[in-house]
Amino acid sequence: MANVALLFPGQGAQSVGMAAGLLARSEQARVLFSRASEILGFDLAALCTAGPDTELNLTSNSQPALFVHSAAALADFHAQRPDIADQVVAVAGLSLGEYSALYAAGGLSFEKGVELVSARGRAMQSAASAVASSMASVIGVDQQQVSAFCDQARQPGEILQLANLLCPGNIAISGHARSIDACEKLVNDAGFKFIRLAVAGAFHTGIMQPAVEVLERALLSAELANTHVPLVANVDAQAHILASEFASLLPRQIVSPVLWEASLRKLLEMGVEQFYEIGTGRVLTGTLKRTDRKAPCEAFGD
Repeated sequence: MANVALLFPGQGAQSVGMAAGLLARSEQARVLFSRASEILGFDLAALCTAGPDTELNLTSNSQPALFVHSAAALADFHAQRPDIADQVVAVAGLSLGEYSALYAAGGLSFEKGVELVSARGRAMQSAASAVASSMASVIGVDQQQVSAFCDQARQPGEILQLANLLCPGNIAISGHARSIDACEKLVNDAGFKFIRLAVAGAFHTGIMQPAVEVLERALLSAELANTHVPLVANVDAQAHILASEFASLLPRQIVSPVLWEASLRKLLEMGVEQFYEIGTGRVLTGTLKRTDRKAPCEAFGD
């Protein structure tokens, strides 16, 4: 039997229609979406399947939508592939996806997870609305050069830094709007690709500090538990199982770079032989192929 790791996507993977197939075929998915709608106070299934996209893409909505979708996809995955459960040796998730990974590993209940990501989404939306900021991906450039671009473009008194180290040649930066604008010109003038990301603001920087304080309070009632298998965390790309560690790591994650490529390499180092991307899209499958083209990954969601 192969050692398996489950990967869970983060914000940006959402799209209108993303739960339609899952809800049509899975009673478990329908139950989870219904339970989440009661907690949130609106029809989450309708938002995911019918939009509008302007509402789905709000950070306060997309975060619970993605968490619930991944939880529903996980239930369907285990129903269709019951043989896999005993082979899972680790989990990981990209930014918001870390909460889905924590749920999958038994460290967080579904109900508390919905409440937690909803609070996180609202807090991050509020922090983003308070400051003109954004994120962008720099394609085809190594980490050292992206850092140099940020150093050159950063305006006095502003933040501009690496935010998501996704895979070789794909690094996201995050910061104040003027600094992002200046960096775009530098990158374009150098002949590289600069892609603005459809997010509310500068995630994974100090601009999100007000959201950290909100999340720390929310975590006091989250009833985290030790996980059944290790979770490789975004903040340090190391394996963790203790609830006390997650209570510290999750707030830090909001203002720290996501070490995704390093997390994938850690999973490979741990002996993972087969990956499954659980949720909507195939973004993580792509990052894995760019990190190690021989590593097998199957997407399972819609």
